[in-house]
Amino acid sequence: MQLHGIHHLTAVSADARGNHAFYTGPMGMRLVKKTVNQDDTSAYHLFYADGEASPGTDLTFFEWPVERERRGTASVTRTGLRVNGEAALAYWAERLARNGATPGAVRQIDGRLQLDFEDFEGQRLALVDDGGAGPAHPWARSPVPAEHQIRGLGPITMSVAELAPSEAFATEVMGMRRARAYQSDDADPVTVHVFEMGEGGPAAELHMRVEPHLPRARQGAGAVHHVAFRIPDADYGAWVDRFNRYRLRSSGPVDRFYFRSLYIREPGGILYEIATDGPGFDADEPKEALGERLALPPFLEPRRADIERGLKPL
Repeated sequence: MQLHGIHHLTAVSADARGNHAFYTGPMGMRLVKKTVNQDDTSAYHLFYADGEASPGTDLTFFEWPVERERRGTASVTRTGLRVNGEAALAYWAERLARNGATPGAVRQIDGRLQLDFEDFEGQRLALVDDGGAGPAHPWARSPVPAEHQIRGLGPITMSVAELAPSEAFATEVMGMRRARAYQSDDADPVTVHVFEMGEGGPAAELHMRVEPHLPRARQGAGAVHHVAFRIPDADYGAWVDRFNRYRLRSSGPVDRFYFRSLYIREPGGILYEIATDGPGFDADEPKEALGERLALPPFLEPRRADIERGLKPL
C-alpha cells in the first residue's frame, strides 16, 4: 500500500473569470470540471487537466474574494507542470512572455531543466522537463501544439520551518521514500530535501525547503490550499485505517463523487489529501463535453438553481 504520485493540487484565486481565461488560453489546459467547492457552494471549483482528464494532471482552483497571500513557510511554494524537452521550454518562454507572465531563465534544478513563472495573481509555477516519460494525452482543442502541451503535475515544492517532523510524517505515515537533497540556487540558498512515491520521477516527488527564518505564510489569492496524492480505489479503506491506527486527526472518509478523499495536515502546517483515481470526471457528463456546463454531484443537484444564482458567468 503506497502513494502512486501527485493526484491534483488545489490553489486559491480571487478572479474565476481571469483564472479561466489564463489557464485555458495562454496555458492551453482543458477545463475538465466546472463545479463548486462542496464545503462552500458560493465558490467555484475549477479543474484544469490534460485532454483525457487523467488523474495526476489536475490543477484546480477555489474562487474566494480574498487578498493576496502573505508568502512564507508552512506552505506550498511552487507547483511543477511537466513538459517534454528543451524545445518545449523555449516555446513556453516565448509564449509566456508574449502573454505577460514574465518567465525567468531556463535553469537546471535538481538535474532537470526548469522555467519558473507566476500567473496574474502571483501563483508560483514551474515548467519542468520530464524527458517525455510516461503517457501523454494532449487536448485537441488546445491553442498550444500537442508536443508542447502540459503533460501533468509535479514536482511539488513546499517550505517548512523544521525538517524532522515533516520528514518523519512523510516517510513513516505517508510511506514516501527519502531520495536525495540539493542546494537551491536562490540568492540565499537553502537545502531542499526530495521525497518520492511509487515509481518516483517528477510526477511523484515532493521537495521540502527548510526555511526557519521565514514568517508563517497566510493563505490568499495566489496561494496553494492543498496537495493531493494518488492511490488506487481499492486502497482507500486501508488508508482510513492507517490514520486511525496512528491516532491522527484527519477528515475521515469524504466522498467527492468524482473521487474519494481523506485530508490530514502534516506537522509543518501543509494540508495533504489522499485521493482515489476513480470514479473520474466522466461520472456525470460525457468525456467529450467535460467542463462545458456547471456540474454538481448528486447531493448538491437539488440546490442547483440557488447555486447557479450565486455564481458569476465565466
